[in-house]
Amino acid sequence: MNKKSFFTAIALFFCLAFCTQTFAQLQAPAPSPAAYVSANVGFTKISIDYSSPAVKGRKVFGELEKYGVTWRAGANNPTFIEFSTAVSVGGKNLPAGKYSLFITPMESGDWTIHLNGKANAVFAYMKDGKIDEEAMMKDDAVAIKVAPIPAPETFERLAYFISAEDNKVASVTFMWADVMLTFYVDTQVDQKIESFKGVF
Repeated sequence: MNKKSFFTAIALFFCLAFCTQTFAQLQAPAPSPAAYVSANVGFTKISIDYSSPAVKGRKVFGELEKYGVTWRAGANNPTFIEFSTAVSVGGKNLPAGKYSLFITPMESGDWTIHLNGKANAVFAYMKDGKIDEEAMMKDDAVAIKVAPIPAPETFERLAYFISAEDNKVASVTFMWADVMLTFYVDTQVDQKIESFKGVF
């Protein structure tokens, strides 16, 4: 083997070794990919960080997510909602910060959306293989009763949407499978303007 062929063979060897290693590190796409949505409403940035599971032909509510059992409103990691300024949700004033978001689906009647004041995972309340609902509710910054309505179409992937409405009150909408839930976040624009006036 001449010198040129030798160096060509060495180069091919390292190329193949690199390609094999890269291929081995390549992972399949996540079944429930990470997702993020945010919007500026009034003086407030509202953002939601979640993972988006798929229906995959399953019956979601009542089977995959049992009625009467609180779940993380997403997949993988906790679902977080964050407000850059103080807001009002469900008539309750909340300070700026990050809250974990849970949902309790019900077979009939209103569902409950929980904003956890400690930003805990729902599994932090697991006791003897079940969610300790009483302990969890003690850490609710607010719990909102919401009537589920049929989604306009089947949503294969769980998704959140934020609408600025009148640029004072935001609507936050959850959609998955055949269900849609909406709650409202008052960004307290008028109160903030009044407080700014007091400064000057």
